[in-house]
Amino acid sequence: MAGHAHDAHHPSNPLIGGVDPQFGKATPGKLGMWIFLVTDGMSFSGFLIAYAVLRSKLEWPNPAEHLGIFLSGIATFLLICSSVSMVLAIDACKARNRQAMLNWLLVTICGGAIFLGIQAYEYTHLVHQGITLNSFKHGTSLFGSTFYLITGFHGLHVATGVGYLICEYLNARKGNYDNGDYNRLEILGLFWHFVDLVWILVFTFVYLL
Repeated sequence: MAGHAHDAHHPSNPLIGGVDPQFGKATPGKLGMWIFLVTDGMSFSGFLIAYAVLRSKLEWPNPAEHLGIFLSGIATFLLICSSVSMVLAIDACKARNRQAMLNWLLVTICGGAIFLGIQAYEYTHLVHQGITLNSFKHGTSLFGSTFYLITGFHGLHVATGVGYLICEYLNARKGNYDNGDYNRLEILGLFWHFVDLVWILVFTFVYLL
């Protein structure tokens, strides 16, 4: 029994994370990303709160009658799937499987790029319908202003994330992750999961409610 008790507290015990060198450690990069995400989250919160206040005070059109909810729903699904592929890319890095890591990173990049393509298509379609940044022929111009501001701000984050993903994909192709050190990919994953989570909130508040 004494031997078993000693093993349970041994540093190599997988139950306490000894197998994973990153377990329980917050690198400066991770701390920096968390600080950035907290402050960025406040920006999105401010936008959504302002949107809610304006919508409660004004005659607001029904989003379902003007926005492409079905198409944006597909974009939402793709973005959620890209979060899953990001997790799988990190898992492949842990297993030192370069090809699988590259494949999953590429899937994640494609998910983000297709999302941006759908958003650009939707913007074009809405402008043709008369919904612009400063005008809306069916009601208050603030409908278009808040829509483009919130979704555009998020789209800028997605575009940044796609560029970030491409950089790390190129690093992975060079073999920079072949040693199994996935810290940088985890930092990227934090940003990408944040972008996905925020979009779920934006989609719910702006498109569905």
